[in-house]
Amino acid sequence: MTETTDREHWSRVASDWIEWARTPNHDAFWAYRDQLRAYIGRGEGEALDIGCGEGRVARLLKECGLRVVAVDPVEQFVTAAAAADSSHDYAIAAAAELPFKDGRFDLAVLYNVLMDVEDVSAALKEAKRVLRTSGMVFISIVHPLTDCGRFIDTDPDAPYVRIETYFGRRRFEGIEERDGLRMHFAGWSQPLESYAAALEDVGFAITSLREPVPNIGSRGDHLDLWRRIPLFLWLKARPLPA
Repeated sequence: MTETTDREHWSRVASDWIEWARTPNHDAFWAYRDQLRAYIGRGEGEALDIGCGEGRVARLLKECGLRVVAVDPVEQFVTAAAAADSSHDYAIAAAAELPFKDGRFDLAVLYNVLMDVEDVSAALKEAKRVLRTSGMVFISIVHPLTDCGRFIDTDPDAPYVRIETYFGRRRFEGIEERDGLRMHFAGWSQPLESYAAALEDVGFAITSLREPVPNIGSRGDHLDLWRRIPLFLWLKARPLPA
């Protein structure tokens, strides 16, 4: 979250996000969690969870056998992550200003973070800097297709209609309310090509791509819709030789 306005936004909504994220089976994360763990896979070495939030991805990385360092620019998130024993170590820092030496980590994770940074290339450049040459970056983003349209209602067969152009970069804000919880989301929407170009410019090569389908056994209703159109896009990329 490199831009001050983004950091301020997440600082304002930190308490709401912690409650939202920690309510079991509440948001989409829970319907993708098992697939995410399988896609990352069992491993050894040290992983950096960039933009860790309250720590749920860091906890999943620990399940994968990794030694995890969690970092976020919002102090309340880092405090919450530490209170839940989410990681092995913690730091308060923005994605573009990581306080770690070059070549330290085997894996850098940017889970739904790049939509929240002003300068995607700067965040990726820092991720590459702290990775070993044999390391890998894992990226999750809300699928760019979902930002330019919406389902007209929650019926499983509801039409999906385009409301914005797919191309270009624009700010988004919206409020979701469900099961008595309320969350104000804000960030940046841009096409897949923009993310791919940023990876290429920084010196990453994409090695794997997934458009996961939710496991609605853990949560039905609104998630049924995302079996028709992908909600998330997952990428793995490796640093290119200098």
